[in-house]
Amino acid sequence: MALQRELGLDALVDVLKAAGEPTRMRLVALLAAGDLTVTDLTEILGQSQPRISRHLKLLAEVELIDRYQEGAWAYFRLRQDGARVGLVRAMLASASVDDAVLARDAARLTTLKKARSEKAQAYFSRNAAGWDELRRLHVSERDVEAKLREMVGDEPVESLLDLGTGTGRILQLFEGLYRRGIGVDASRDMLAVARSNLDRAGITKASIRHGDIFNLPLDGQTFDLVTIHQVLHFLEEPEAAIAEAARMLMPGGRLVIIDFAPHGLEHLRDEHAHARLGFSHQAMADWLAKAGLVLEKTTDLSPEGANDGKLTVTIWLARDRRAVNENETPRPRVQAGGV
Repeated sequence: MALQRELGLDALVDVLKAAGEPTRMRLVALLAAGDLTVTDLTEILGQSQPRISRHLKLLAEVELIDRYQEGAWAYFRLRQDGARVGLVRAMLASASVDDAVLARDAARLTTLKKARSEKAQAYFSRNAAGWDELRRLHVSERDVEAKLREMVGDEPVESLLDLGTGTGRILQLFEGLYRRGIGVDASRDMLAVARSNLDRAGITKASIRHGDIFNLPLDGQTFDLVTIHQVLHFLEEPEAAIAEAARMLMPGGRLVIIDFAPHGLEHLRDEHAHARLGFSHQAMADWLAKAGLVLEKTTDLSPEGANDGKLTVTIWLARDRRAVNENETPRPRVQAGGV
């Protein structure tokens, strides 16, 4: 594993002191596998909560782990970037796969993730009927995802933010595209489902956060791809969510919105809490422009029988205008993608 030689002597010693203790090295190994709470770590290591918290504090002080709040719970994970974390990852890579302590920790982590998965699946099962009903009303998810991948392209991106992540499907779909991914959702039940799905897929470069789509708990201008998949129709003020998404974009970053075209299915308001019955091309273009974005592509995906109460799905792809030459502003292209 190649390491960037960026650490001075003092920093090198600080990292080695912090990680060079059995419990803290075990914590580092566990947090390299995903997001965990103090309670999770206490259960796996069989140590007291104050002791685990003290060890985590030492690891955080030398910038080896991240901590973020989700309601009453605090989650921890190994940082993805930096020479300090690179050194620790190299140390982990040198550990024997036959080490009894690390193997036992890994087995307990697997058991914990299985329990988390079963709880999440129970929630998913309770709500699946409503989601299945909606799926029957529009073009298949497979076709939507295929068109979405085509529009986004296969050029790697540094960071992906998925707003209203739900089951974490977008983080799974683009797993081979991004180096760092974050999914945000307001529902803690859905966060449990998303975490379970990422665990099952073995995706450790993406994390899940609880947050308000109108006031994200993240630094602005830090993502080069932001996605909002089937979320805006639940919101009374979708334009405010678009503005907040635009705030997250690096100069030249892209925003992808997937939602319904205008329709007249009023029963979706009461039965599925839809606040908006789809979005027109013009309304979306206006909101994107107001947020400082240039609309590059629009694609409509219409299922068979779209005139018989079926929904058309639209994908809008926009780019932060700070990297667009004002003399060469692209003209939005609308594609009819009836499948």
